[in-house]
Amino acid sequence: MLNNKQIWKISYPILLSLLAQNAINITDTAFLGRAGEIELGASALGGLLYICAYTIAFGFSVGSQILMARRNGEKNYTKIGSIMMQGTIFLLALAITLAITLHFASAPLLDALLTSADIRQATLAFLNIRIFGFLFSFINGLFRAFFVAITRTKALTINAILMATINIILDYCLIFGNAGFPAMGLEGAALASVIAEASSIIFYILYMRATIDTNRYGLNRLNTPNPRLLRQILSVSIFTMLQQFGSMATFFFFFIVVEHIGQRQLAIANIVRSIYIALFIPVNALSTTTNTLVSNAIGAGRPTLVIPIIKRTAQLSLLVMLATTLILTLIPSAPLTLYSNDPTLIAQAIPSVRVIAIAMLFCAAGAVAFNGLSGTGNTRPALYIELITLLFYCIYIYIIGMHLQLPVHICFTSEILYFSLLLLLSTLYLRHGHWRGKTI
Repeated sequence: MLNNKQIWKISYPILLSLLAQNAINITDTAFLGRAGEIELGASALGGLLYICAYTIAFGFSVGSQILMARRNGEKNYTKIGSIMMQGTIFLLALAITLAITLHFASAPLLDALLTSADIRQATLAFLNIRIFGFLFSFINGLFRAFFVAITRTKALTINAILMATINIILDYCLIFGNAGFPAMGLEGAALASVIAEASSIIFYILYMRATIDTNRYGLNRLNTPNPRLLRQILSVSIFTMLQQFGSMATFFFFFIVVEHIGQRQLAIANIVRSIYIALFIPVNALSTTTNTLVSNAIGAGRPTLVIPIIKRTAQLSLLVMLATTLILTLIPSAPLTLYSNDPTLIAQAIPSVRVIAIAMLFCAAGAVAFNGLSGTGNTRPALYIELITLLFYCIYIYIIGMHLQLPVHICFTSEILYFSLLLLLSTLYLRHGHWRGKTI
C-alpha cells in the first residue's frame, strides 16, 4: 500500500502540469483585471465556452488514461501506443469540428443569453482567436494522460514551467503592447494562450522522442484508423466526456446567471473563479493520481487496494485544503490584490473568497472519491452520479441567482452543495455498488 510520500511523488508533477494549464486562465485574469471590467467579464464567458468544448476532449483523455493505466498494470505495454495513436486521430478530427461549430454558433448563442452588448462583442472577439487552441490543447491532454498512466510524470513538471513562462511573457507583451508588440487587449490574451498551448505540444513530442522507449510502448509506428479500438476507448470515455462537459456547462450557466445580476458581479465572479481554479489544482492533481493508481491496481489484479488508495489520497487532499482554507479565511484579500487594484472591487469580492474556501473542504474529499470511482472503469455510474448532482446544482443556482437575485457570494454556495452531493453519492456507490471486476 502506498504511503503519503509515494502518492505525493506521483501527484506533484501532475500538480505542476495542471498549474501550467490553469496558469493561462490565472495570468489572463490577472492582466485583464487591470484592463477593465468588460474585458474581465468577456474573458470569463469566452474562456468558459472554450473550456466547455475542451472538456469533451479532456473527458476522452481521462478515459484513455484509464485504459492506458490498466494496460500498464497488466504489463501489456504495446497496447498503450495503439490507444495513443487512435486517440490522436480522433482528437484532431474533434478539434477541427468543434472549432468550426463554435465559430458559427457562438454569436447566436451569446445573443440569446447575455444582456450586455459590450460584453457580448468582446467575448466574440476573444473566442475568434481562442478556438485555434483546440488543435493543440486537445492533443496536450492525451500526452498528459500517457505520462500519468505510465507514472512517468517528470515530463509534466518541465512542460508546466515552459508553458506558464511563455504565457506570462506573451500576456505582458500582447495585452498592453509592451516590448514593441502591438496592444491587443483581450485578443492579445487569447493569442498568448494559443501560442503557449502550441509550444507545449512541441515540447511533449521532443521529450517523448528523447526519453521514452517508443518500441516498448508501440509508439514507433503510425497506425491507420482502427474503429474497433476507437469504440473500445469510447466505451470508457464517452461517459467521462459527457460528465466533464455537463460539469463545465453548468459552470457556464452559473456565469450566465451572474451576468444577469450585474456587470460588477460578473467581474467579481471571474476573479473569484480564477482563485477557485488555483485552489482546485492540488485537489485535481491528487484526484488524477487516484484515478491512475486505482486503474493500475485493478490491472495488476489487486482490487482490494482500491478503497485504501482512495481513503489515503482523500485524507492527504483534505489536509492540504485545511491549511489553505485557514489562510484564506484569515486573509481573504491577499489573492485578490493580484487581480485588481480597485479597493471597492476587492472588498466586495472578499465574502465570495471565504465561501469558496469552505467549499474546497468538501471538494478535497468529493473530487478524490469521484475520480477513484471513475478509475475503476465504471464511467457510466459516474456519469449518472454527476448528472444527479448537476441537476440539483442548476435548480439551486437558478432559484438563488436568477429568481431571487441574491449576491454573488451566495451564488457560490452552490459549490458546497455540488461537492457534498458528489462525495455522498460516490461513497455510497463505492461501498454498495457493483464496481469490482469491471473489464475494460
